[in-house]
Amino acid sequence: MRSPEEILADTTTIALVGASPNPARPSHAVMRYLLDQGFRVIPVRPAVREVLGVPCVASLGELDEPIDLVDVFRRADACPGVAREAVEIGAKGLWLQLGLVSGTARAIATAGGLEYVEDECTAIVHRRMRLGGG
Repeated sequence: MRSPEEILADTTTIALVGASPNPARPSHAVMRYLLDQGFRVIPVRPAVREVLGVPCVASLGELDEPIDLVDVFRRADACPGVAREAVEIGAKGLWLQLGLVSGTARAIATAGGLEYVEDECTAIVHRRMRLGGG
């Protein structure tokens, strides 16, 4: 099993589930950081047109390009469903943000061949890598 740093180092395109247009929300700040670092980030959020100038899709199933990582900002009880969708679209990995732990999502993701990270922040891990602490 690869480390979060190794997974992130091989990531180019991220589907950010639960992206928020509200600058006060953590998902907004993380999306901005990831975009600023050169990642392609696609916000996944029903009923929202765009986040940080990037058009949203309502679900992972609407994506029309390969996804390296599905980064999840949703409640833990929503994570198994997101894991199923991530497997269905052929994503390479599923990443649950800080505070999110789901044994069911882990089982679905790993059974589907996805790399899996939980209770970690993509921005924090990436920043640590850039500073040489990863």
